[in-house]
Amino acid sequence: MDPYGLRRVISPPGALPQRADALDPTLPLGEDELAIEVEALNVDAASFRQLEASAGGDPARLAAEVERIVRARGKLHNPVTGSGGMLLGRVAEVGPRHPAAGTLRPGDRVATLVSLTLTPLALRRITAVRPAVDRVECEGRAILFATGLWARLPDDLPERVALAALDVCGAPALVARHARPGQRVLVLGAGKSGALVCAAARERLGGTGAVVAADRSEAALAAVAALGHCDATLRLDATDAVAALASAEASGGPFDLVVNCASVPGTEMASLLCVRDGGTVIFFSMATSFTAAALGAEGVGKDALLVVGNGYVPGHAELTLDLLRRHPALRAHFEERYAR
Repeated sequence: MDPYGLRRVISPPGALPQRADALDPTLPLGEDELAIEVEALNVDAASFRQLEASAGGDPARLAAEVERIVRARGKLHNPVTGSGGMLLGRVAEVGPRHPAAGTLRPGDRVATLVSLTLTPLALRRITAVRPAVDRVECEGRAILFATGLWARLPDDLPERVALAALDVCGAPALVARHARPGQRVLVLGAGKSGALVCAAARERLGGTGAVVAADRSEAALAAVAALGHCDATLRLDATDAVAALASAEASGGPFDLVVNCASVPGTEMASLLCVRDGGTVIFFSMATSFTAAALGAEGVGKDALLVVGNGYVPGHAELTLDLLRRHPALRAHFEERYAR
């Protein structure tokens, strides 16, 4: 048994797959492994933005870079951002000692809930790049270890909507754990994770407190405001910490909980300056520099709990899909943007 996939690590010796420089996706399937025929990669937003910028916005160049990374590393592990994403596909084979043996069958459609930075992957070809939704459609094969989380795609939601939600399902689940009635919650970033976080926060707060969404895009703020989960929106650039603080003070002062869902680097200090002493900051963005966050908090004398959003909370997949089921406007928002 090899629950962590150590036998697939090429280098360095003794590393776990996520920290490894390279993995071997070509080994025969282990008895406790799961093989998936890959149809799409939902690339982490920070990684996709970096790849897109380095490719000059050219989808063909972006596809070539994804192929190069996967060929070199045996996984999609962006060497610049350190992040990956998750995938969608059909079960190809289930090892007899894998935890899903007896549950999953070949042909079942699943989404992985673990990072592509630790998922052995071999690509045959990329068929399309969808910049609007950070998706790379492809043909390939991936391996999921015994400890790797997965979710069966639901029958009652469009496939691409479910995939988009599952891609960031750790964020609303973590907010549901930390938010408390009566709090003021600031959500930095009004994308797909931000929209889900606003909904989860509003449910947790009930009719108390306040949920405020912040983004530099007027269109993104208008879209999330229309969902009815925010009490207010703030147009700000979270890379400008001093200006972000001024906006926070003008909107009622420091927040009890700040949730960073931004997909760009350099937003750590805005999160820290906008939270009250004794408050909590959840860094869900993979663009976060955790060194900058820790040392930045020390530098400004901010006594706050800094939480690393690791993407996993027990029950996070169903919690997130249930948000879409309970809130028709939120579901429609996801269908408009991601069901294409």
